[in-house]
Amino acid sequence: MANGGPVEHGYPHLDTVRASITALYRRLSYDTVHTFATSVAPVDVAFADTDDLYLGAQRVAREMVRHYHLPDARMIIGFREMTHAANVELTAGPEYFVELNDRFRTHRRDIGAALAHEVMHVYLHRLDLSFPGTRDNEILTDTAATYLGAGWLLLDAYREDAASSQKLGYLTPEEFGYVLAKRALVFGEDPSIWFTSPQAYTAYTKGMAKARGDEQQPPLTAAGWAGRRRYAKDRRHAQDHPVAGPHPGVPYEFTPDGRGPLRVSFPCPTCHQRIRVPVRGRVRARCTLCGTVLECDT
Repeated sequence: MANGGPVEHGYPHLDTVRASITALYRRLSYDTVHTFATSVAPVDVAFADTDDLYLGAQRVAREMVRHYHLPDARMIIGFREMTHAANVELTAGPEYFVELNDRFRTHRRDIGAALAHEVMHVYLHRLDLSFPGTRDNEILTDTAATYLGAGWLLLDAYREDAASSQKLGYLTPEEFGYVLAKRALVFGEDPSIWFTSPQAYTAYTKGMAKARGDEQQPPLTAAGWAGRRRYAKDRRHAQDHPVAGPHPGVPYEFTPDGRGPLRVSFPCPTCHQRIRVPVRGRVRARCTLCGTVLECDT
């Protein structure tokens, strides 16, 4: 939790974020991911200063449990002084003890954001889905919470001005915006209407530009002129040097296929699983993981 300190920006964790989206589709399946097509509604996690602290926190926790489809999980909420925003004790359940930073006693509108992350820890724990190392596992948790409809709260908790700053979660604001944009492109949902933080809206628009860039990489037909020209040059080189390695700085890679045609592999712009197709001009490919149909010019 950045509380008054510097806020990191940019996309330093982008590879892990993309790997997290792929892992979600692999572990949950396309059909299960699409049961989260509707995000947590602002009214369901609203927390007024006049609300009872503990009863209000329990109410918001129950909403997160409902949203994540954890009907037999119960969250017991407490508050204490700590460095991090919150912590959850992962056990066999059905009761889970969540501790929130004492700061939330007076910053109650951000309790939903903290619980979005902590209850997602429980969800992933029950799925037995994790990444090695604390850092990558926390990035997985932020990404999963955001992609499955509760992480817009984490981005909205980001506020920064000349005198103070606050950010929850391990992703940068732009990375939260990127995952929200990836979700919006799949489900047709615009989370920006819920933002109360102008900085959150700015981060979301930057993330959307990055997410749309994923859909404009060759060999996809939506690629721009410069990308298509670079792709054609790399393809000629691969045809003349069939054992050459990957080309740096581009998402695609050419590989020989025995006595068959040259093939190109590239990440699906939706779930980032790699797709491999023959190099033979116009090709329509379907991602076996997320079902996205891709128009390619290989």
